[in-house]
Amino acid sequence: MRGDIMGFNIGDRAVYPAQGVGVIEAIETREFSGQTADFYVLRICDSDMTIMVPTRNVKNVGMRNLVDKKNLSRVYELFKEVETPAPKGLASWSRRQREYTEKIKTGDLYEVAQVLRELYVIAVDKELSYGEKKMLDLARRLVIKEIAFAEGMEEDQISKRVEQTFRD
Repeated sequence: MRGDIMGFNIGDRAVYPAQGVGVIEAIETREFSGQTADFYVLRICDSDMTIMVPTRNVKNVGMRNLVDKKNLSRVYELFKEVETPAPKGLASWSRRQREYTEKIKTGDLYEVAQVLRELYVIAVDKELSYGEKKMLDLARRLVIKEIAFAEGMEEDQISKRVEQTFRD
């Protein structure tokens, strides 16, 4: 049972789209233009950035709980799926970049994992461009960080496991 009606407690970990895993450091009430609102104060683990998320907008912005440990096998299964690197209509980098950016913005671990898988598949056949490498690094960082927190393991261990999954 949660200690507050808003869904998160101080100390909980949450995922903020495109930023990654953060810790709820406070729940504050602020007043703006005569209106009061409650906010989660979320500190992003990777960057130490602090984000204030109105509690009533959590769903709209895509903030969510960490993936449940029992659902992680689905991520690893997704990595093993073989898909052609450039589906019809996505052959150009600019089109793929738009699609990948949209998937990362959702904050959905499975969507971000798909981006990671597709870029790994493309990298087998060709040298990635600078933009592709940046997108790969972002997707990789987001996926590995969340899996590490969900499993309670070090990121290095998860990174090695992910790399091995793509090699198998």
